[in-house]
Amino acid sequence: MRLFGLSQLGLLVGLLLLAGCQTNAPLPPKKSPPKAPTSVPVVPQKPDASAIDLKPPTQQYALLNPASWSEIPGLENENWLASWTAWLQSCQGLKKKPDWQAVCTAAQAVKADDAAAIQAYWQQYFNVYATQQVDGAPQGLITGYYQPVLKGARAASERFPVPLYKVPGDLITVNLSNLFPDLKYKRVRGRVQGQTLVPYYTRTEIDQLQSPLLGNELIWVNDAVEAFFLQVQGSGIVELENGERVPVGYADQNGHPYQSIGKVLVERGELTASEASMQGIKTWGQQHPEQLQGLLNTNPSYVFFKLLPAGLSGPLGALGVPLTAARSIAVDPFYIPLGAPVFMATTQPYPDTEMPLQQLMLAQDTGGAIKGGVRADIYWGEGESAGKLAGAMRQQGQLWVWLPKTFKLPQQ
Repeated sequence: MRLFGLSQLGLLVGLLLLAGCQTNAPLPPKKSPPKAPTSVPVVPQKPDASAIDLKPPTQQYALLNPASWSEIPGLENENWLASWTAWLQSCQGLKKKPDWQAVCTAAQAVKADDAAAIQAYWQQYFNVYATQQVDGAPQGLITGYYQPVLKGARAASERFPVPLYKVPGDLITVNLSNLFPDLKYKRVRGRVQGQTLVPYYTRTEIDQLQSPLLGNELIWVNDAVEAFFLQVQGSGIVELENGERVPVGYADQNGHPYQSIGKVLVERGELTASEASMQGIKTWGQQHPEQLQGLLNTNPSYVFFKLLPAGLSGPLGALGVPLTAARSIAVDPFYIPLGAPVFMATTQPYPDTEMPLQQLMLAQDTGGAIKGGVRADIYWGEGESAGKLAGAMRQQGQLWVWLPKTFKLPQQ
């Protein structure tokens, strides 16, 4: 791996400096979790913690356990036609992968308006697996995200003073497993300073008046808080004054760990935990404009963007296909195969948080803060109404992963 002439000593020092940095898109500020929903099926009490090996498994998908269709709550109420459209999107990203080729080919012969044929397809070609946490718990956190719409321009002005930056040319990503096999799945980001790899610029350094990224702007928007939450969500639409809609998406990140500004406000006593939603934080910023930049700077993580193709039906997820509102989810791909159908049993975010939300989803995206065997982030769609759903979503739930009968799982 070429690292711009770094000496081996400089590389090792740099890696040590960066070892704690996170690598992907951050997690939005969330409200305190409510009690586990009563609509999620009652499950046996998990084994005593002392009898469980709490070390994460070394093999992918090792937390998946064979289950049956009869275990899935609400399956009889599934809208097979709605979920089928999202599944066909997944097949666009899976059809060349050996484990998925046969089932995606078979899907082409199923009539998209025949619910009975669709249900029969799933049961003919797929097996069901329940997933769990490392400690054996069957439930986990379900959150939400969305695609915000911002006002912007292609050039800076008094009305549009806030830049969205492209990936900087001096940002270096090092896959540590290529150097140290014990650090499998680990990577760090930084920049070269002399003969050493040092941490990349923080949000405080990037957002100063004389930013080190001057000249690297992608597009300009009108609101710093909206730009911040665009980084949290990972993709969005910038509407220009002539009506043109410019889609932008996550391209890279500066390598610093995400810090929840909602948590900061709660710790300071500025907001209660129930108020620290996206909407609550925006309101606080409007009321305290002189303190806003200082609050944003408490999160050193910074996301860089790229232009996305126009005309997409939704933002592109990690699978490389457009996301479908209320049917696409982000998962941890170490535990759940990217692209897989996943049946979710949780509850609605509001106004009735006890109302069941039980339906088939598609694992089409990932996120740096989406970690664990039972962890999902629902894509709710575009705009303000989707943002309200995403901001309110912090429920407990269970997941059942559907895999082709020929899918090769590790020995358990």
